[in-house]
Amino acid sequence: MQTRPSIRSICLAAALSLALATGCASGGSQTGPQQPNPNKGPTVGDRGAAALEGALVGAIIGGQLGPFGAAAGAGVALIYGAMTGKVPLGGTGGGGGGGRGGGSERERENDLESQIDEEMNRQTSLESEIEAELQRQENLLASIDQDESIRSALEAEVSPTLSDEEAAEQADVRAAPMAPKDRDLPEYIFDVDTIQVARGEWGDNKKMTATRRSLDADRDGKPEEIRYFDENGVYVRKEEDRDYDGTIDAWSTYRGGQLVAREIDANDDGSPDIFERYGGARMTSREIDRNHDGKRDAFYEYQNDSLMVERHDTNYDGTIDFRITYKNRRRMSSEEDSDKNGKPDTWTSYVRDGNEDVIARIQRDTTGDGRRDTFEAYAQVNGETVLAKREEDKNGDGVPDITSIYEKGKLVRREISDPALMPL
Repeated sequence: MQTRPSIRSICLAAALSLALATGCASGGSQTGPQQPNPNKGPTVGDRGAAALEGALVGAIIGGQLGPFGAAAGAGVALIYGAMTGKVPLGGTGGGGGGGRGGGSERERENDLESQIDEEMNRQTSLESEIEAELQRQENLLASIDQDESIRSALEAEVSPTLSDEEAAEQADVRAAPMAPKDRDLPEYIFDVDTIQVARGEWGDNKKMTATRRSLDADRDGKPEEIRYFDENGVYVRKEEDRDYDGTIDAWSTYRGGQLVAREIDANDDGSPDIFERYGGARMTSREIDRNHDGKRDAFYEYQNDSLMVERHDTNYDGTIDFRITYKNRRRMSSEEDSDKNGKPDTWTSYVRDGNEDVIARIQRDTTGDGRRDTFEAYAQVNGETVLAKREEDKNGDGVPDITSIYEKGKLVRREISDPALMPL
């Protein structure tokens, strides 16, 4: 239970508060006559504010001696503030003349200024972060716009408008294919650098400094198309990733800016298996490695705008065993090594029937001596090719000995000119 303060304690508290108030009013421990105050006296508002603040100060000081000490201190300080317009241990009350609050006020002002400076610095930092984010967004949008332009350019293939005749020609497998044209892409989408190319690195090229323009449309770090230009800016080479799998699979060579050769890796094994040559904006030859063993086994030759000859190694032994010749895009003849002994033994002639090339005549070497000894003629019956006549030279004298006549593909008559061949 708290001990009740004595009258002596209360008096001491009151005396202490009064002494403090008197000391503040007289300027502390300063002695001597008081200097006249040139300033005007406190206003009623100053006195009221000083009384309230003084009561608070007195209560705090007197509170060291208990509740009654606090009450006495508050009362004395209140009276002092109301009379003088000043706060004990402070200055002029009511926000009036300078100096109120003393050191604590300056500390509060310094602290406030510090907080203001800190907030301004934080705002500056935040503005910088916002500016950086806006710039990042602008860069991102620019990148997206560039990607869109790349995709649009890649999807917009530049194809010349073809007449009906030109379209029909391109659909004809016996027409010499036109040289493929590069897509008209804006230069800014390419990455550009310079490389040194050794002599013979690209076939029969000379040593050169080449400008390389690379297009990585899908941004995977692996270009889909690379174009090379010599020191004079002339187009000399192109490399392509035609199936967008990250691996180059087509190589094109240019002379005077015109395509002259192209190699294609059709099965993505890293080695070309289609070899094309071009001249006058059209293909002049195509060679193919069909079984991907490193040996070419199909050959197509073009003259002017049409296929002239095709040759095939049908059993992939390195020897041509089938050959077809054309004229005016019509199949004229073929020769075949049917027994694969390295010598032709079957010769076929064709005629035009409507829109089709059909067999007209077949000659055979049945003995393997290099001489033709069997001659067959064919006819068209109800849209089918059927045998009409067969002549055979059995004794090898170059004159047919047996003639067989067919109707609708069925034997109807046989003639034997050599009595030695007559059946007994």
